[in-house]
Amino acid sequence: MTQMQTILMPDKFQNAEQMWFWFLYSKSLQNTVTRAKNTSSNKKICELVDVETLVTKLYLCGKLTDEQIMVMKEYGDKRRAPHQYIWRENHDAAVWRNAMDVINTAAQDKGWIE
Repeated sequence: MTQMQTILMPDKFQNAEQMWFWFLYSKSLQNTVTRAKNTSSNKKICELVDVETLVTKLYLCGKLTDEQIMVMKEYGDKRRAPHQYIWRENHDAAVWRNAMDVINTAAQDKGWIE
């Protein structure tokens, strides 16, 4: 009798914001931890290099601006999006939303976002 093996489907992201935070967090772990074996059962639909390549391509073809990349990095490091109702973050919130819309569209085309 053969034993049935369960195949886990990789998890898709809910949106570009979730994907971006996952990318930055995982990248920071990769930089601080020496190749720890991933024992998580929650495999993602793409690899870190895939997200990095996607964002780089969007930047190089002019769909993401320098300002958007800087805002994405700044708030990604804070692990939160800028808040539109905080006066000093209002402009950054608009920049963030536009960048996330661009990334969301591109990631959906690749099948990474639900």
